[in-house]
Amino acid sequence: MQRVGVQTSPIQVLAVDIGGTKVAVALVDASGEVHWSDRAPTPPRGNADDIWAAIEGLLAAVPEDSRPLACGVGCGGPMSGGGELVSPLNIPGWRDFPLRRRMADSTGLPTWVDNDAKALAMGEGWVGEAAGRSNYLSMVVSTGVGAGIVLDGRLLDGASGNAGHIGHVIVEPDGRVCGCGARGCLEAEASGTAIAATTGKPPAEAGKDVIERTGRLVGRAVATVANLLDLQLATVAGSVALGFGQPFFEAAQAELSARARLPYSSPCRIAPSRLGGLAPLIGAAAVGLKGLGHRGSAPDG
Repeated sequence: MQRVGVQTSPIQVLAVDIGGTKVAVALVDASGEVHWSDRAPTPPRGNADDIWAAIEGLLAAVPEDSRPLACGVGCGGPMSGGGELVSPLNIPGWRDFPLRRRMADSTGLPTWVDNDAKALAMGEGWVGEAAGRSNYLSMVVSTGVGAGIVLDGRLLDGASGNAGHIGHVIVEPDGRVCGCGARGCLEAEASGTAIAATTGKPPAEAGKDVIERTGRLVGRAVATVANLLDLQLATVAGSVALGFGQPFFEAAQAELSARARLPYSSPCRIAPSRLGGLAPLIGAAAVGLKGLGHRGSAPDG
């Protein structure tokens, strides 16, 4: 059992995190404690059915004596409202995939879906680094790059539920072509996918120059958002950022401090997620708890 919260709750939700590299499932209670979890690789070149089969394999492994009240899902975007149709840039096999309906049919549970980075922001504000904060940015730097933004205690949704896509802030004009079609997006320059494409090596083998450049680009994007939205905290999760560690965060903070110079944005700091590798699952759980109307599990929607 992996412990995150400080108090066990009888209320449990089934949390599902779907990314370009892995899919993961957990049972999480209303205090943020993870009682069981499992994960599997995302089929790298799988079609829609291959990817769904990997998820169903994990769902079949959920302990039979568990009694979750709902299912919360975090998935890469973009997506239509409520995750009815998802088209993650890092999962080419899914285009307009009916994720919420398929998950509800498979689990038999009331199901809520949101962007994985927005889910992360909910988890961070619930039991993570941003707990007690009303204004912050939470982002993930992993296979892709995404974020969720909380302003005045409310998670931003936007017109179609896709607010917070910091991965598509331009950090290198005329840089690499991004999966979205633009050039120089943060995701095209600093994601795990981009690092592997430009270096020919996985991020885990990146040298000092790559680590520091990745940090600088993340800091540059955060500065843009902090200046725009009056933010003083950005939490960062994801295998690339957390794997790169202190040199990444030092480079990111130095770039942020150099570019966020307004009186309200200059105090902004970048901090690693307190939730570590469990952050996406705790975020997905927050989506489910919020759907159930459980107060205290997430920023207001």
